[in-house]
Amino acid sequence: MTMTAYYNEIDPFAAQWLRNLIDEGLIADGDVDTRSIADVRADDLAGYRQHHFFAGIGGWSIALRQAGWPDDRPVFTGSPPCQPFSLAGRQAGIRDERHLAPEWIRLVRALRPPFIFGEQVAAAVAQDSWLDDLLDALEDEGYSTGAAVLPACSVGAPHIRQRLWFVGWLGNTGSTGLERLPGAEHCRSQPGRIPPGPPGPAPTTGCDSGSGPWDGFDRIPFPIGRPRPIQSGLSPMAHGIPARMGRLRAYGNAIVPPLAAEVIKTLMERMEVPVCS
Repeated sequence: MTMTAYYNEIDPFAAQWLRNLIDEGLIADGDVDTRSIADVRADDLAGYRQHHFFAGIGGWSIALRQAGWPDDRPVFTGSPPCQPFSLAGRQAGIRDERHLAPEWIRLVRALRPPFIFGEQVAAAVAQDSWLDDLLDALEDEGYSTGAAVLPACSVGAPHIRQRLWFVGWLGNTGSTGLERLPGAEHCRSQPGRIPPGPPGPAPTTGCDSGSGPWDGFDRIPFPIGRPRPIQSGLSPMAHGIPARMGRLRAYGNAIVPPLAAEVIKTLMERMEVPVCS
């Protein structure tokens, strides 16, 4: 049987999580490859309709479904490792051995998927021309591109979590419309792109006070900092959760699917891509 999706994830814990999600039918049916992306060749990807690199715990597949994107419609996604650009790390940028975006571009160049979606930490906007290099490489291959920094709170999430979101599609068809999303800043589109500025705090006007999957949370006061939202009736501590560190790492690296879905839907509307009912 031909699988719909290819998932590439080097972390064993997250890879098993992906297999569990596939078994439960919560993400597109597919195969999980735990090799480094540097070892993946174009021939390995033949026969799949969706390709998810740095797949984490399947956030892009979930977001595509939320946006009405059918599992058998071709798409290429990637959330390259953020450690080279994260404010919490060494910030070695493109000199970091974990800078794997060029390997991702290598496979884009070989497969030429019609649509591309990706995510990265907001700090990558200004550091070492990461965003310019990525989008220039896509545009050299005939893609129109767009990018914007968007906060998770723009879709009602109880945290800011600013991230850089970028898209690409084959053909020169103008703006993506990402600049119209709530809280969008540092946008760049081709043609007529706006040069990105340094990442800053999320604009308060872009944050939704709460809706959707984050309804029903209580805000617990903490001695330091702002009140923290937790699910109603739960303790702020997480005692007794199996493999807690693995789960925390996976959640920390994951995208916010409802926000990714808004990015996807914006491009679908701009390109008049049919929605799967």
